[in-house]
Amino acid sequence: MKNHDKCGRVTAQGSRAAWGAIALVGLGLWGCGAEPVGEGESDRPRVVTTTTFLADWTQELGGDAIDLVPLMEPGVDPHVYEPVPADTVAIESADLIFYNGYDLEPGLIRIIEATGIDATVVPVAESVSPLDMEDEGQRVPDPHVWGDVSHAVTMVETMRDQLIALLPEERDRIQQNATNYITQLRSLDAWVTEQVATIPANQRQLVTTHDAFQYYARAYGLEVPGTLIGISTEEQPSAQTVQRLVDTIRALNVPAIFAETTLNPQLITTVAQEAGVPLAEQELYSDSLGAPGSRGDTYITMIEANTEAIVVNLGGQFTPFSP
Repeated sequence: MKNHDKCGRVTAQGSRAAWGAIALVGLGLWGCGAEPVGEGESDRPRVVTTTTFLADWTQELGGDAIDLVPLMEPGVDPHVYEPVPADTVAIESADLIFYNGYDLEPGLIRIIEATGIDATVVPVAESVSPLDMEDEGQRVPDPHVWGDVSHAVTMVETMRDQLIALLPEERDRIQQNATNYITQLRSLDAWVTEQVATIPANQRQLVTTHDAFQYYARAYGLEVPGTLIGISTEEQPSAQTVQRLVDTIRALNVPAIFAETTLNPQLITTVAQEAGVPLAEQELYSDSLGAPGSRGDTYITMIEANTEAIVVNLGGQFTPFSP
């Protein structure tokens, strides 16, 4: 097993504390510039993650048995993320790499595939059968699988097995951590179903900036009648697309529409104004967790925050989640 430097290491004080520690040094190996890997040695395996969801789950499972190096900080859009040199350093020194897959983070996927590494590389979302969506005239898998909490369970189980293979001596601890966390996820899944069911049936229309909520909608009984852009935020909507969405919102009497935390709200604000509907005050967390201390700084609190915003703004009755 490799020896690693301490820069960017996250210890087992929970996800909020983990991201708080990361914020002090920046992102991944940020601020490590002149310190080469190998100084300040650790015997713990280095686990590199791309998205914030994967970092959160890895921390829940691995705790202080691993050195966790997340490449993306909260609020970063993985679709358009451009890798920095420190990312390559982290990837080359990893023992295990978790990435989403289904082309969610194309910049980092290119680096991972191009780098000659000995690490085990796991496209975690690809443990779930994807929805087949249209993107710029092509049929592609929708990468936003975590929107359905039952899919999050599958992804966590995949990560659990990989961490046990990496650290067989920690099997019991990792297994117990996974069992405890999956129990919370199953409760969360049932709770979301109950919350969305309080929305009047003719108002269960979810309109957002980009097409990131199909899994959430299909799992919990919502419709996605349209979005400004497709499954990748690299797209730019045409005037015709904007007008078509405005017309759809009016025709369906959609109660409110939603901006997203990782995207500029300007265009969706314009849509709301032209359609004559409210733009929900609470933006939805789509492709990233929130900053430490925010409503969505873990996967569970993110799903709770999104569900509250959706239920309240579409006319349902919200009851807070109690694991």
